[in-house]
Amino acid sequence: MATTTSAYSLIPLGEAAREAADRGFGLGTEADAGRGRVYIRRDAGIGSFGVNAFFQASTGGVVIGEHDEVGIASSRHEELYVVVSGRAAFTIDGEEVEAEPGTAIFVPDVATKRGAVAREDGTLVLVVGGRPGEVFRPGPTEAMGAFFRLYRAEDYAGALAACTAALAVHPGNALILYNVACLENLLGNGEAALAALDEAVNAYPGFKENAARDDDLASLRDDPRFKELVAAA
Repeated sequence: MATTTSAYSLIPLGEAAREAADRGFGLGTEADAGRGRVYIRRDAGIGSFGVNAFFQASTGGVVIGEHDEVGIASSRHEELYVVVSGRAAFTIDGEEVEAEPGTAIFVPDVATKRGAVAREDGTLVLVVGGRPGEVFRPGPTEAMGAFFRLYRAEDYAGALAACTAALAVHPGNALILYNVACLENLLGNGEAALAALDEAVNAYPGFKENAARDDDLASLRDDPRFKELVAAA
């Protein structure tokens, strides 16, 4: 909902954050309740650095999911977190840091575990990231951003198109390939699903366990090729 002119873009973050939370976050699991993500970089057309905002409507809910920046879903960015409104409790490599509005927390090491929960209703955190000395490109999760909304809406063809576009940015990424496998199967394309799953588990064997219990792949469970792919899960 950016207002863009020839000179600048304007995004009312509070309003945009609440609308984002109403639309839903991620895959819509219980852990995602109350969360919203404002795609500032995308909506403002920023090409030189990554910047988004994350919102949590309810005290105690997750604002920033626990993560590092080295996994298959990561951008390998150093990151700056700025609390815009509300209060957040960050956990950074096991250390808890209370953050009032206006607090900025910089995490330079991509291997550092970090996450945050809201200490007040309506907590909003701005996140800026990038790789030192490198041209910016969106990470895997942002590249496939449209997938999450479309999957929740059960628009599996649209979600697959979003993942296919993300693969053009991150060829061979296991997270994207795993979701391609799920979507192909939901669309009745079992052979394509198995091919994508084969690539995904070869790139990241941890997905064997996910695949073995994922309802999106349930119809493949009796296929010997599927059993072989998830063996030793």
